Amino acid sequence: MAGYGSFLHLNKPSSLGLTSASSAPTPLNIIVHPQALFSILDQTLRRNEGQERVIGTLLGTRSEDGTEIEVKSSFAVPHIASATQVEIDIEYHKAMYNLYHKANPKEVLIGWYATSLELNGFDALIQNLYSSVSNGTYPYPAVHLTVQTDPSLDFALKAYISTNVGVVPDKIAESCLFVPVPYELRYSEAEKSSLELVVGAKSNENRDVSIINDIQNLERSIEEVLEMIDRVSKYVESVINGSNPGSVAIGKFLLSSLTLAPKVDVDELEKLFNSHLQDILLIVYLSNTLKTQVELFNTLKRTAALA
Repeated sequence: MAGYGSFLHLNKPSSLGLTSASSAPTPLNIIVHPQALFSILDQTLRRNEGQERVIGTLLGTRSEDGTEIEVKSSFAVPHIASATQVEIDIEYHKAMYNLYHKANPKEVLIGWYATSLELNGFDALIQNLYSSVSNGTYPYPAVHLTVQTDPSLDFALKAYISTNVGVVPDKIAESCLFVPVPYELRYSEAEKSSLELVVGAKSNENRDVSIINDIQNLERSIEEVLEMIDRVSKYVESVINGSNPGSVAIGKFLLSSLTLAPKVDVDELEKLFNSHLQDILLIVYLSNTLKTQVELFNTLKRTAALA
């Protein structure tokens, strides 16, 4: 072949890697934690006036086989974008990454994010920067996360990895093809409670919400369970009377859930609950008594010192 001017060369991602120079596997799933998203949203609110989007670095962990990635934290990287070029503060990125890595040694560089759901012409250059050998994720592929942060639109995410694409072999690193990859949002029970508090403040004009105690949290949980039971009961009744055709998958799921539920006698359950409640009340009484004794001892000690 004498020339390359009329050809387009693509390097498709495979299970062995994204490029011929890399033996790292392609990630099959990306897990995004709420902490990273909250950091991105906070950085969006703090962006400079007139700045259309924020870009930054993603940090997290990678499974031993490289097929699963967890995005746990992020930080913004200053950049200047115009119609013809984009400039990124690489030294700031290095300094911040070193600080984050010292505080969290298990978290490594995963990729980068942009607060724009759509890709633009400069994203390939930034992707190649984060995939580089010296300061990037090499030999692993860099993850690109796009986040919709416009308050007038619904919140949305998209995750990508890339493969090299070019018109001539020596210019192949100047561009890349973004390939969507599956992702999921994952949070712990503690993070779920925090997210529920944040959502609860959405309907308040002053945007604040009071933290509930354990008894109130238990009451709310019981109410949610009763509401779900009522919703399932109505669905089953609608299927039985023929107003709803029903679903075989839902029926199997309900049957499986019912078989897993332990068979406990109502009277025995009430007896266990009352016994547990009495133990809790006894512990509360003893702790209050101990607290009173300590306060009384401190008062007598101060009185003796003054005398």
